[in-house]
Amino acid sequence: MQRGHLILSLGALIGVGVAAFVARGGFGGEGVRYFLGALLGGFAGYGLYHASFGFTGAWRRLSRERRGAGLRAQLVLIGLTCAVTYLLIGYQDVTGWKMHPVIMPMGLMSAIGAFAFGVGMQLGGGCASGTLFTTGGGSTRMGVTLAFFILGSVWATAHIPEFWARLPQITGIPNIPGASLIREFGPLGGLAALGALLAAIWLGTVVIERRAHGALEPERATESLVAGKWSLRAGAAALALVGIGCFVLFQRPWGVTAGFALWGAKILDAAGIAVADWDYWQGWRQGQLEASVFANRTSVMNFGIVLGAMAAASMAGRFAPQWRLSARDILTAVIGGLLMGYGARLAYGCNIGAFLGGVVSGSLHGWWWLVWGFAGSLLGTRLRAILEMDPPLPPRRATI
Repeated sequence: MQRGHLILSLGALIGVGVAAFVARGGFGGEGVRYFLGALLGGFAGYGLYHASFGFTGAWRRLSRERRGAGLRAQLVLIGLTCAVTYLLIGYQDVTGWKMHPVIMPMGLMSAIGAFAFGVGMQLGGGCASGTLFTTGGGSTRMGVTLAFFILGSVWATAHIPEFWARLPQITGIPNIPGASLIREFGPLGGLAALGALLAAIWLGTVVIERRAHGALEPERATESLVAGKWSLRAGAAALALVGIGCFVLFQRPWGVTAGFALWGAKILDAAGIAVADWDYWQGWRQGQLEASVFANRTSVMNFGIVLGAMAAASMAGRFAPQWRLSARDILTAVIGGLLMGYGARLAYGCNIGAFLGGVVSGSLHGWWWLVWGFAGSLLGTRLRAILEMDPPLPPRRATI
């Protein structure tokens, strides 16, 4: 255990929580909720690090190695979260607890954005939450990815109202209106439809893996809840608690990348660039620019993820940043970060905010994001092979 780093990370996490408490009005406002939001982000980072839970590696393993354990763990995460959020959303008239699920349209802009994000996540080496927890865990390369993720996010905000949001008029291809399984089938019917879809995807990954290897890969067991490593299913259960916690604390799904756009906008504003004059940052977003970054729930949780991962790495004795990066490491981190940042804004978020956030809200746009994001991931995986970013694959015992 690295006690110094652990004390630093936990102290900083509490500091973020206190700053959020003050920024949101203390006991007389929403201070307690935002303090707990910082701790919830810390728990997310802790679980993400110990389980090495990410979408990027799991999708790459399925397409490249025909191994589906990571994707099946994501299905567990979705199922556990939706088992609660569908009921919270569907029965809010009964409970009196107003929920704010995210239901977005499906169109060319979000498809292009999700595809770009999928390419970027493979080149950059992690998704949005993956970038945060690996940065917190001490990866300097992922710190570069994060910096350009932020830059790509704010860059996109300069173009969305003037061009991307006008694509239906420019191309003549209309958006598909947002749709909700909960609204169409009710909470229980929506869960049944969701369960059937998750079961079909699960079965598909099993068939692919067995045809390629003859049997499923043994699942990694949890070694220690404190020092790691965790099984993927333990990670899925922990992150389901995070997703449910977001609905309990904030009445809306977990998001990540909106915080990156805000950070980038504040940095450019401090540098003298008139971001506040951009159309994207008008209305309610102007208030975000003017307020403390600790008054933003997504930012507070993101800070928590980084610090929670740092605490986990310190407890495992593995916090050891490596400062020597190759030219390929830097170039792919820069390109991957820019693609993820830009794409996430077009697609209403990343694998957490758009895909997971949409699915747990009952919205079909989450599945729309998955189709295009996974397609981009396939291209990104191919580009990684061309750039020799991955080791050669061992021979398979069976072929498809």
